[in-house]
Amino acid sequence: MKIAIITDQHFGARKNSKLFHDYFLKFYNDIFFPTLEREGITTVVDMGDTFDNRTGINFGALAWAKNNYYDRLEQMGVNIHTIVGNHTAFYKNTNEINAVDLLLREYKNVKVYSETTEVKLDNLDVLFIPWINQENEKKTLDSISKTKCKCAMGHLEFQGFRVNSQVVMEHGLDSKLFDKFDRVYSGHYHTRSNNGTVFYLGNPYEMFWNDLKDNRGFHIFDTETMEHSPINNPYRMFYNIYYEDTSYQLFDTTEYSNKIVKVIVRKKSDTKQFEKFIDKLYASGIADLKIVENFQIQENEDFEAFESENTLSILNRYIQEAEIDLDKSIIQKVINEVYQEACELV
Repeated sequence: MKIAIITDQHFGARKNSKLFHDYFLKFYNDIFFPTLEREGITTVVDMGDTFDNRTGINFGALAWAKNNYYDRLEQMGVNIHTIVGNHTAFYKNTNEINAVDLLLREYKNVKVYSETTEVKLDNLDVLFIPWINQENEKKTLDSISKTKCKCAMGHLEFQGFRVNSQVVMEHGLDSKLFDKFDRVYSGHYHTRSNNGTVFYLGNPYEMFWNDLKDNRGFHIFDTETMEHSPINNPYRMFYNIYYEDTSYQLFDTTEYSNKIVKVIVRKKSDTKQFEKFIDKLYASGIADLKIVENFQIQENEDFEAFESENTLSILNRYIQEAEIDLDKSIIQKVINEVYQEACELV
């Protein structure tokens, strides 16, 4: 049997942004739902962080999620297995109170897992593992040691895997604790990475600048072979445009409507021509535009920022190269969290 695995959907993200919800909806309407129908898929595993804000929900975001996602899956006869993630657990030290359980009780086709549970998907026994915290860590590790399941799916924080394209997590669980499984699939980190046994499948869409050009989407999982295949999301939100006296007449701006754009100026010989280029971009209906000129972020002779890097990449590389007697991974984690919070305010 084929099932769909999706994770880290973050409904209500970016302060319940209509721009981002419209972008999300294009993925669901054009890619996700048609694939389920075409493949005859009637089971979806949601590996966590379904909603973005663990302490509250915007009513508009909730209505959007129900009208455009949950109602549609209910009408299609699709069953949803939803694993609690850190963004859907209200408290940081327990999963007992969580958004998906409280908000989705009206849906008979939605099953929520706040504790480690063995679930049969077709003929395959799978161990579902929600967010591990202070309260459930011992019980979760005991369940892992006792289970005979060959496959696990959850919302896990392993060390040594990429949080995003710039940051590798140096804290968290040792993935060797899960060596008994043939396959481990996880949400939590938004970029795809694996070590041959543990697979982070990544979230469905770009949400921040550090997601630029990173493959996103969902996966189809075969319960007989335990193999998975990606269904990529072709739609992007973030674009870098490199300006080098580029002719505004010949430049096609149609793909930038309702997108977030950064123009990086490499060469500008004629200011009026450049202004016409920018005017054309605005006329295309872009959502947000940033212009980067004189790209020289260089603190000293030993460090140089490159125009191909985004802000988070520069910060993390600077920390990594700095000669400091502190745990750099902790500093990078704090910087990453602050950066994400700053993006939410934009």
